[in-house]
Amino acid sequence: MTGLGLPIFDKAIQDANRWVNDVMDELDWEDKHRAFTLLRSTLHVLRDRLQVNESAHFAAQLPTLMRGVFYEGYQPSRSAPLIRHKDEFVDAVMAAFNDAPKDNPATIVGAALDVIADHISEGEMDDVKASLPKEIRDLWY
Repeated sequence: MTGLGLPIFDKAIQDANRWVNDVMDELDWEDKHRAFTLLRSTLHVLRDRLQVNESAHFAAQLPTLMRGVFYEGYQPSRSAPLIRHKDEFVDAVMAAFNDAPKDNPATIVGAALDVIADHISEGEMDDVKASLPKEIRDLWY
């Protein structure tokens, strides 16, 4: 018997926890909620910066639960603020925090982007990065 009764649900939870744990490991954080907040906010800012078709291609590679997080609150017909610069991208991600982590914000966002890239095919990440201004692409290590 599985934890929730359906193996697909259990796998979705395991996959999401793996992503959150990877963020925690990357940043040496112990707060799972903070790591999830960073991951969620990074996915949302990235989603809102991508063209609709590129968002869909990217989301298709996300695990089930992370895909739900990615699309949470998504309104493709709504114009998101156009983010062209690294600092704007970082500020948009960090806006999700009531109390900003004490680390360098660009390093924090870069770590989240690296974790995301570790779980997505290299080809898709190349497509995502190619659709972003160079200054934002520089957030990836």
